[in-house]
This record gives sequence, C-alpha cells and structure tokens, in this order.
Amino acid sequence: MSSGALKRAITRYLVHKRALGYLYRHESWLLGAVYRHIRAQGGTELDAVAYERWSGSIRHRHSNTRRKWQQILRNFCLYRHRTDRRCFVPPADGFAKLQPYVTPVIVEPEHVARLLAKAYQLEPTATSPLQGPSMRLAVVLLYTCGLRLGELLRLLLGDVEEDGAVLRIRESKFHKTRLVPLSASAADELRAFLLLRRQAFGSSLSAPLLCNRVGGHVHGYSRPGMQGALRRLFIAANVRDQSGRLPRVHDLRHSFAVQALVRWYQDGADVQSNLPKLALYMGHVSIESSAHYLHSVPLLRALASERFERRFGELVAGDVP
Repeated sequence: MSSGALKRAITRYLVHKRALGYLYRHESWLLGAVYRHIRAQGGTELDAVAYERWSGSIRHRHSNTRRKWQQILRNFCLYRHRTDRRCFVPPADGFAKLQPYVTPVIVEPEHVARLLAKAYQLEPTATSPLQGPSMRLAVVLLYTCGLRLGELLRLLLGDVEEDGAVLRIRESKFHKTRLVPLSASAADELRAFLLLRRQAFGSSLSAPLLCNRVGGHVHGYSRPGMQGALRRLFIAANVRDQSGRLPRVHDLRHSFAVQALVRWYQDGADVQSNLPKLALYMGHVSIESSAHYLHSVPLLRALASERFERRFGELVAGDVP
C-alpha cells in the first residue's frame, strides 16, 4: 500500500469530522506529524511497527500528552477499520498511564514585571527581528486577557479593532467568536507593538499578529515555537513557585482568573455576580468551566477571610445580643 492511501484516509477523516462540526485543528496537526514521521522512517502505512516507532519518538512528552495523542490516533484507526478490516488499530491497554492533575503555578504581578523586563532584553534575530516585543506582547495578552495559547497564535492584524482596544477572537473552543476588550495599559502595549510590527512585516490585515520570517516569508509562531520561547523567558526571569516549579504557558490563563478574583475582593465587588462575566470574557459556556481556573492562593484566602470577618465576625464571636 502506498503512502498516498494513508494521506487520503487522513484527509477523509478530517473532512468527515469537520462536517460534523468539529474544528479538529490539533487532530489535523497530530495526524500530519504522524504521517511525516512514517515517511521519514521509510514507511508507507500506519501498522504496528510504525506505531511503536512513533510512540517511542514521543516518550519525552508528559504521560498525559502521550495518552491524549495515542487516543487521537486510535480514533482515526477505528474510523479506517470500519471500512477496511486490514487496518491496524492500536490497543488501548498499551496507552501511557494517566497521571494526576498538575496544580498550576499561579504567576504573580511581580513575576510578570520580571518577565516584561527580560523580554525587553531579548536580542533580535534574522528570523525574528521583533523577538523581544513579540514575547512582551504575548505575556501581556496571555496574562491580562486570559487567552488560550491557540487563540493568541491565531490572531491576525485584522482582529485588532477599535484602535487596539478590542481583540476579536475567532472560532475558538466550542466554535465561539467573541470580542475581548483590553485594559488601558494592555491597549497601549498593543498599539506600541503595532507600530514596530508594521515597520518590520507590513500591514496586511490577513497576516498573523505575532510572526517571524522564514525563507523570506512571514509566518506566524508555531505552538511549539511559542511555548519554547516563553519557557526560556520563564527561566531567564526565574519565575517559579515555592517548590521551584516553572509555570506552563497555560498557567497564565489560570493566573488571569485568580487575579480577577483578587481584584474583586480588593475592590469590594460582588464576586458571585461577577463570575458569569468572567466566564463570558474567557470564552466559557458556563461558570462551571471557569471554576476549573479558580484556585485558592494565600492572598485570596486572606481577602475572603477579611471580608467574612467584616460581615459576620460579630455573629461568629457571639458579640451580638
């Protein structure tokens, strides 16, 4: 069987899933990566040998990531197996073992200040003439807007609206498009970046907001490229928790949600009535989804305790006759 048959099967699978309403961006990337790995090994088909070689090539990845990727690949193989019983299907009992949920590292404002300062010091390169400004803006938008990494990477110049005060997040998770207003300081950062961005890469509205130059052409940052760049920035700025752990990029989204709660408590706002606003801003379908990002940190516990003390302290102490 030629490698063309495997490529056509992948295309049919993606067309089928997208016709059902799924975006399947990550699945498309993964299946393409598996196909290229098989071809690089001199193979043409996804069989048991090719699967084992590919599984070995990702052994450095986190166990949960490997398990997720193996499940995606198995779903594709099951789709093929329905029409061709000769097609290989990897056994589910051979998947990587699911590990416990990793507690996020909550990034504090002082950490962000160090990240922004270190981003200023990044030197431009031939492929990334705006490396420093790009990393600085990435931190600003991820931390102050709570964007998902994929949402950040898909931003185009045309998605910047109202003179940099609003971002249009297109077809994100759950097929939703939303408008995200920026704080005054974040909008200033974005406008300053846009001046540099247009000078270096032009002003085509269909071009990616954060980009570099490869082979004379403008390309948006890849997910691994941005993750690697931000991780190096975390290390350079020594952003770690008390256990010495570095944050993941997605932890900036967790930090955004926690800091929103902190501000509400500090401002004396009604936290419960504001939770639906947080869910809407983060692109969630309900406040239950946002609850995943709300973590108890020392400052938040102290603020909540102080509010409770002011409101009900006398009742608890028994001072009211």
